[in-house]
Amino acid sequence: MTSHTVSAAASGTWPLGDLIVNRIGFGGMRLTGSAAFHQGTPSDRGQAIAVLRRAVDLGVNHIDTAAFYFSRLRSANELINSALAPYADGLVIATKVGPARNLSGEWAEPARPDQLRGQVEENLRQLGRDHLDVVNLRVMGQDSISEHFGALAELREAGLVRHLGVSGARLEHLAQAEAIAPVVCVQNQFGLDAPDGEEMLRACAARGIAFVPFFSIAGEGREAGAVRGEHDAVLAVAREHGASPAQIRLAWTLHQGTHVLAIPGTGNPDHLVDNVAAGALRLTEEQFQLLHSIGRSAS
Repeated sequence: MTSHTVSAAASGTWPLGDLIVNRIGFGGMRLTGSAAFHQGTPSDRGQAIAVLRRAVDLGVNHIDTAAFYFSRLRSANELINSALAPYADGLVIATKVGPARNLSGEWAEPARPDQLRGQVEENLRQLGRDHLDVVNLRVMGQDSISEHFGALAELREAGLVRHLGVSGARLEHLAQAEAIAPVVCVQNQFGLDAPDGEEMLRACAARGIAFVPFFSIAGEGREAGAVRGEHDAVLAVAREHGASPAQIRLAWTLHQGTHVLAIPGTGNPDHLVDNVAAGALRLTEEQFQLLHSIGRSAS
């Protein structure tokens, strides 16, 4: 593939409420280092900023981040602010709240409903914004999210948040949220090796809600990145397209429906270009079914 010539616009578009984004976006988790949070090797700040600017140059207009995406040396929100402020019109920055880390980076108790305003304001300060485009409530093991989502709905009414979504959610969580305020997206783990999210994938399609899978490339490696040996079928399809296995995984993800938005993250400029180019890759039905069967056998 001629990755360097491909814009994120080749992936098509989908709305997040009244905001239209290209279906290939960018995830900020890996901006801080070779692995998320305080794991791995810290990123080079200049390179991370260059990657963000290059992403926007390539047409990426949907960036996913969170205040708890930080390492001992780097903060994803600070990098985004430094690289991209003043923000271009049409650039959508989505963040999430719920999880909490203390100043040493250790995980703390998840936020109570009355603490969510502080988390939203922390994101506002770090990003240098007067409102947040999209805020996802990350479900942290609770059976009911009504009180938490209600607190975010109040912030939406106050103008601090434009649109709301949920992350790590089950169908009952989505129903609870929709009873309180409009939901524009669901962020759940989903990918070739993690097909359990198909029920939510279909539910979002039926509702016209964006489905935003995370760890589509990393799979079970999660925050540490891809750590598995690659499936022979993925390698074979990659050869047929002259593409990388990561690009095939992203293409398979986008093939799930026009409402699916990909947010692959990287601090590597070459990987960024490849990820964006995956939005132009079209699988044949035979290739899709071959890859789809891998996911079923892995489940």
